[in-house]
Amino acid sequence: MSDHTNSVEVRPLSYQFAAAQGNRYDDNWLVIGGTVTTPDGSWSFTDPALLTDEARQVTAWMRAAAAGTVAVTRPDADGYLSPDTWFNEPVLAFSLADRSETGAVIRIHLSLEAAPPWQQGDDRADIYQYYVEVRVDTAALLHAADQWDLAPASFPTR
Repeated sequence: MSDHTNSVEVRPLSYQFAAAQGNRYDDNWLVIGGTVTTPDGSWSFTDPALLTDEARQVTAWMRAAAAGTVAVTRPDADGYLSPDTWFNEPVLAFSLADRSETGAVIRIHLSLEAAPPWQQGDDRADIYQYYVEVRVDTAALLHAADQWDLAPASFPTR
């Protein structure tokens, strides 16, 4: 997803382990590759960040956000922002920042290995508190959901 200011591209690259290990978790970890561009800088990451079933949840969340059934998320009283959708590994998460009749502002939360290089190793960097907002129209969000849906199809649950 991208707009005139920010771009976040994430995609499943491979299983973490090429051969099945006989463990339902280890067999289904997907290595996720990402490229991020913001006014503050650009970086990329590669990390086993999602299980195969979690990868399918991303599509469902994007479609729900496009349909207007995901609530806008605001920071709590302490300023902490919790994502709508998060996963076993706290590397990648999603939340809805704003919604209009024509589109939405999607927050892509990037933590740990997916965080920008200037935040990695920083004990002060809280999980999910670094995010990139991308403004997309509804058609672009549905297209992103369609594209994401195709990618994990290459990695069925083993």
